[in-house]
Amino acid sequence: KTNYQSVFAKFSGSVAAPTASLHFNQNLVENLKTKGVDIKTLVLHVGAGTFKPVSTDDVTDHEMHAEEFTLSLTFVKDMLNLLKTNKNIIPVGTTALRALESMYWTGCYLSQNPETDLNNFTLSQWYCYTASNDLSPIESFQTLKDYLQKHQLNHIQLKTQIIIAPGYQHKIINALITNFHQPKSTLLLLIASLMGTHWNKIYNYALQHNFRFLSYGDGCLIYPNNTL
Repeated sequence: KTNYQSVFAKFSGSVAAPTASLHFNQNLVENLKTKGVDIKTLVLHVGAGTFKPVSTDDVTDHEMHAEEFTLSLTFVKDMLNLLKTNKNIIPVGTTALRALESMYWTGCYLSQNPETDLNNFTLSQWYCYTASNDLSPIESFQTLKDYLQKHQLNHIQLKTQIIIAPGYQHKIINALITNFHQPKSTLLLLIASLMGTHWNKIYNYALQHNFRFLSYGDGCLIYPNNTL
């Protein structure tokens, strides 16, 4: 109840801390703000399924778990400002990354299905691989903003089931702060989607230098393959 709480934690509902955020304390947060880092917070409810290993030989046969996050009008407006000013967007943790990318795809879905009721909406596992759209991130988040304002909503709870694996094209994020993940996990697939084959070099280095893995483990800052 004390050590396993993120400095950002405010609401109950998660089965685990978004563990990359455990590297932060209030002093570090204030120092980052002093250096010009703009910190935005998300309500994330990490699900037990995040620990579910991939037990199939083919990842397309793996059923991805759904996780809940809050889409707020304030956050959508903040994201639009960041996107319009070309600021780097670096999520802290894989759950935050998945939520941000899911927001983009939810906006895309809404643009094609404007009568959709987002109450009890779940973004399906493979939608981002089959969707036929060319929305920019700004257009997608503008669609989300218009929806919330039209329905006079300050926030809404959404669920995402999308799986982020090699071949996925990241739409929102520029880098990622994350811990080191276990083999045969969807989290490692997400890392591979960012790094390509470079993920293997990172993990070999971590193993050779006795880095700590998983929830109380060491963290790292990962830049996508095309920015190395």
